Amino acid sequence: MRKPIMAGNWKMFKTEIEAVDFCAKLKPLINDVSNITILICPSFPALPKVWDEIKDSKMALGAQNLHWEEEGAFTGEVSAAMLKCVGCSYVIIGHSERRQYFGETDVTVHKKLLAALKHNLSPIVCIGETLEQRDKNETFKVIETQVKGAFHGIDVKHWDNIVIAYEPVWAIGTGKTATPEQAQEVHAFIRGLLPAEVAPKTRILYGGSVKPENVKELMAKPDIDGGLVGGAALKIESFEKLIKY
Repeated sequence: MRKPIMAGNWKMFKTEIEAVDFCAKLKPLINDVSNITILICPSFPALPKVWDEIKDSKMALGAQNLHWEEEGAFTGEVSAAMLKCVGCSYVIIGHSERRQYFGETDVTVHKKLLAALKHNLSPIVCIGETLEQRDKNETFKVIETQVKGAFHGIDVKHWDNIVIAYEPVWAIGTGKTATPEQAQEVHAFIRGLLPAEVAPKTRILYGGSVKPENVKELMAKPDIDGGLVGGAALKIESFEKLIKY
């Protein structure tokens, strides 16, 4: 049985003070939750103080990015070891915004994946098609290319730590939404691309505008194992509803 994950990707929102306050207020609301992994992914400056706040709670800490090198002259970057030192157990890799605005590719996603695994960080590897690609009926071609690019050569022994997030780029912050059936279709396709030994136990999250209004329908689908949540994770009321779907 795959344990669901509800991950809040806070993107470039919340100062350190706001982030800690959010977590302090959320903690007592989720004390009785045990059937789901609750993940908070704040911005880099907030990570240490957020970890101090949540380390004895039901929440886990994740980062939004990392560099593939151990150290070096890479201004503005952070390494896997740095993330581990401030309490991170997860890291998001290859988010569509990183691909769109910062030039990330399947090659860099693969290199970052290796760095995360080396330091026992659970990578949440994001894949997904744009509206133009969907309109051209290229969804499955794009997804297959991204999966093969990210995971080629990865030994099956590492797959216990790997999480995949399907985020249809056309459904993120656009007002458009994929139906639960559309999401399930792609999740099932992704699972079918994975090595047979690991496919049944690999968690695949949905990242296309998950909110309280659609979470139950999405989570009822057999191949959807949680959400990588943006806007709805920024408010305590809505994130609590997602956690307790």
